[in-house]
Amino acid sequence: MHFLPVEPQWDAGIWRARAREALRAGWPPESVRWEGATQAGLAFASSGEVADGPAAPAGLRVPRDFIALAEAVACHQDPQRHALLYRVLWRMAHGEPRLIERATDVDVHRLRELEKAVRRDCHKMKAFVRFRALAGEPERFVAWFEPAHWILDRVAPFFARRFAGMRWAILTPYRSVCWDDGQLHFGEGSTRAAAPADDEHESLWRTYYANIFNPARINPRMMRQEMPQKYWKLLPEAQLLPLLIRDAGPRMQEMADRAPMPVRRRLPDRPRDAAAPAPATLDAMAQDLAACRRCPLWEPATQAVRGEGPSTARIMLVGEQPGDAEDLTGRPFVGPAGQLLDDVLRGLGLDRRAMFVTNAVKHFRFEQRGKRRLHRNPERAHVHACGPWLQRELALVQPRVVVALGGTAALALFGPDFRLAAQRGQWQRMESGVRAFATYHPSAVLRQPPRQRDAWRQMLAADLALLQGEPLPAPATAVP
Repeated sequence: MHFLPVEPQWDAGIWRARAREALRAGWPPESVRWEGATQAGLAFASSGEVADGPAAPAGLRVPRDFIALAEAVACHQDPQRHALLYRVLWRMAHGEPRLIERATDVDVHRLRELEKAVRRDCHKMKAFVRFRALAGEPERFVAWFEPAHWILDRVAPFFARRFAGMRWAILTPYRSVCWDDGQLHFGEGSTRAAAPADDEHESLWRTYYANIFNPARINPRMMRQEMPQKYWKLLPEAQLLPLLIRDAGPRMQEMADRAPMPVRRRLPDRPRDAAAPAPATLDAMAQDLAACRRCPLWEPATQAVRGEGPSTARIMLVGEQPGDAEDLTGRPFVGPAGQLLDDVLRGLGLDRRAMFVTNAVKHFRFEQRGKRRLHRNPERAHVHACGPWLQRELALVQPRVVVALGGTAALALFGPDFRLAAQRGQWQRMESGVRAFATYHPSAVLRQPPRQRDAWRQMLAADLALLQGEPLPAPATAVP
């Protein structure tokens, strides 16, 4: 018998490494015993009870579907999952290369069931985690969750993207994770007592939930199916459900008897050509920007994203438009492109905190694909509509150097005749007399194939190196 340790038990990468060695050695599934946390220290050993089989052929290629399946199934708590995965892998390596496509096969069917259970558990975690503020630390949030499977490592990146601007932690009985300084940090498990039981915002949330609750659509059976009662203890609004269900009948009758009301817009629309005095400060401009209705992008977006940095910055970086993370946090360049920009500037000895960073278009333009919001390039009309905001930022900050990051920013600063591919990295003179140049947007680097990404990053760094001779103020004067 061959003993193969997998620790941590949910790590599909460790299982793959062990399975690869077992295949090369020709160990059939019935001769392998997969060990988890209880015997993680056991090394490879053989008792000779089962004869070894043929080794896997060199250069064995495994379908991507199986790799994705293994990553999910490894998170399940079924103690036989590793053995089941190896049995399917062994069969694919020894005469059944398309086995994973056979939905009626008993082993494949079981793998799909395990994967579905893990996927369902991930969905429940995304839906039912509730962050609560730590007492005395209003900018730190903690949530407690009890997953049915080992899914924390799998779901944590979702919360990192969704709540990129927060400092948070999620505690579970077997493992914990916290998001701080743009990094995920994993640690030991905890207890429910370590997470706050309530915070000052929940009474407001319960009031809001009670007012949006629609008694005409009440279906307790479906509610319990989609929101099992074991999660109710985590949800502040669940405390209201018995009362709301009890009063559903009278509320429905009240709705039926109510006189019809004319439809109202969610927000009052401001005439687009209304003349308004120019804001005197960046903070005043931010208040006006929040009510901007100059183009239709404001309606689906979460919020307008203002510029950020010292009000006396010598250098202004102008991006194209906010992305998903920026739209959710209200801050520019906090997503993957912003992290790449920070790395490149840091490598050049430049501190982004001493620069004023903004975008040519202030609202996120996207296309909804299921639960994902995919970036769409803004149109010239959007750039034109946001032009007064960018010009006002230039007038208030009065930078000595302006950098256009990407084609949309170059259009806003230099006009439609500017050609980024031919003129990037070349000093220009804006109408105001301010020196400026354009380069690629960091997101353009991230979109390149892996083999070309380093070359594009080097081109971006070479252009931004033009800033190395510019004096920078202390970052402590940054506008929050």
